[in-house]
Amino acid sequence: MDLNADLGEGFGIWRLGDDEALLEVVTSANVACGFHGGDPSTMRRVCAAAAERGVAVGAQVGYRDLAGFGRRHIEYAFDELRDDITYQLGALEAFCRPYRTRVRYLKPHGALYHAAACQESQAAAVVAAVGDHDPDLPVLCPPGSVLAQLATGAGLRVVAEGFADRGYLANGALVPRSAPGALVTDPQEIAERAVRMATERTVTTVDGSVVPCPVESICLHGDTPGAVHAAALVRAALIDAGVPLRPFTAS
Repeated sequence: MDLNADLGEGFGIWRLGDDEALLEVVTSANVACGFHGGDPSTMRRVCAAAAERGVAVGAQVGYRDLAGFGRRHIEYAFDELRDDITYQLGALEAFCRPYRTRVRYLKPHGALYHAAACQESQAAAVVAAVGDHDPDLPVLCPPGSVLAQLATGAGLRVVAEGFADRGYLANGALVPRSAPGALVTDPQEIAERAVRMATERTVTTVDGSVVPCPVESICLHGDTPGAVHAAALVRAALIDAGVPLRPFTAS
């Protein structure tokens, strides 16, 4: 199983989360590319630290929305969104090269993640950007989503992602952040949910039902209180359950 986390989301003098501590736990790092969070110096720092630890670097691309942290939906023309994503991929690639690593996958962030999961126009823009940049680049996204379907149809590798620290609805979608149960905050519960995803390929929803959750990577948010402690518990619990941990890009 792969463990990923959103990193490099600070800006200037403001730090969001403990990137260095999380890089000791995860196997893949979703690095913010400067549109929803991050800046050039932060991108360089995280790429260098990830390369030093053998953590795979992925481009966490988002809307051009620093003020809203990329969590506000934006209606884009297809070509504008495609080009914004291509720009972010190229920027992160430039900071990987000095450390003899490269961008190994793409993951949409925030509102773009949710829009591309259900809106064909935005999903198509993501797919087009990946195809232009590197058709061998995997796309990390929700299983069965519109983005997953379009990416598969375009010949791209799709990697299904689950969230140990987010609530799920009975239809398999994430609980909106504005709704009760959106976040799972108890570290032990987060660890138990991760083990269930990895070993049983299921998740318990907010209404208590159990639904399929066939994922290859589990995301741990780095911007929540106690994120590092929770991530360490998840890693330990997976190892105790006999689940090997490695980047999905190594397969």
